[in-house]
Amino acid sequence: MTLLIVGATGTLGRQVARRAIEEGYQVRCMVRSAKKAAFLKEWGAQLVPGDLTNPESLKAAFEGVTAVIDAATSRPTDSTSIKQVDWDGKVALIQAAAAAKVERFIFFSILDAEKYPEVPLMEIKRCTELFLAESGLNYTILRPCGFMQGLIGQYAVPILDGQAVWVTGDTSPVAYMDTQDIAKFALKALKVPETANKTFPVVGSRAWGAYEIIRLCERLSGRESKVTRMPLGLLRTVRRIARFFEWGWNLADRLAFAEVVATGKPLNAPMDEVYQVFGIDQAQITTLEAYLQDYFSRILKKLKEIDYEKSKNKKQSKKKMPFTS
Repeated sequence: MTLLIVGATGTLGRQVARRAIEEGYQVRCMVRSAKKAAFLKEWGAQLVPGDLTNPESLKAAFEGVTAVIDAATSRPTDSTSIKQVDWDGKVALIQAAAAAKVERFIFFSILDAEKYPEVPLMEIKRCTELFLAESGLNYTILRPCGFMQGLIGQYAVPILDGQAVWVTGDTSPVAYMDTQDIAKFALKALKVPETANKTFPVVGSRAWGAYEIIRLCERLSGRESKVTRMPLGLLRTVRRIARFFEWGWNLADRLAFAEVVATGKPLNAPMDEVYQVFGIDQAQITTLEAYLQDYFSRILKKLKEIDYEKSKNKKQSKKKMPFTS
């Protein structure tokens, strides 16, 4: 089976690509920059040029493709807008997949997208789900709500560096999941007929609030945090100001999404039936405690090694070396 992965350089997409290669699939990754995606080629993937904002570039990427896993999404730093990538681009991608008569299409959406029509990314994801369902393709929609990987930069690194940890609004508890585990569901969907033409939540074992995560990081790192609260009203003001400038449109749309996790409403869903359908053992899914424990164990060990080398070099520099003739 030849598997096309879109968005393979992203946080989630690279884990999907890695697992697909490990499972023996012929993996093809559609990329805009071969240079930035060189690591995928080193893993064993074939790189093909393609850009969601250029529909004409998609046809060649689909030649001989059996299935597609779409993990692409726009980034705040992109020059293109959410609409250009996550709507126009996805419509073109789905149409290209239908024209190529691919057997399966796996799409990553967002949990509870239908509940936030005022949030651009959520509404676009909802509309894309509907478009995919009406495309005639055999599809599976997976709906995560948060990646554990994102918590490192948001909480762990600032606490280790003694920097401020920003907390916004009432902080909605979120059921984060490791992207490696989300990748398991994506690849399993290709093998389990019961997942065809259905939508599934893909979330962690429990929802964690911001202050729970902060306390966990403090305990694991042995350091205290410096928490700074940003009122929800201020976030909305920044969003409105950003909308006045074209360069700020992407930022404004992302801030709208940030409001979702500042409402206090939990982002979580029951998973018992999902595990049963996919044939995945919940005991093999990484918990947030285990994920952060592994991170802090590795980083603290590295910091100790660095401190030891600095101390060793400092002592050696103090020694007086005799002149030799």
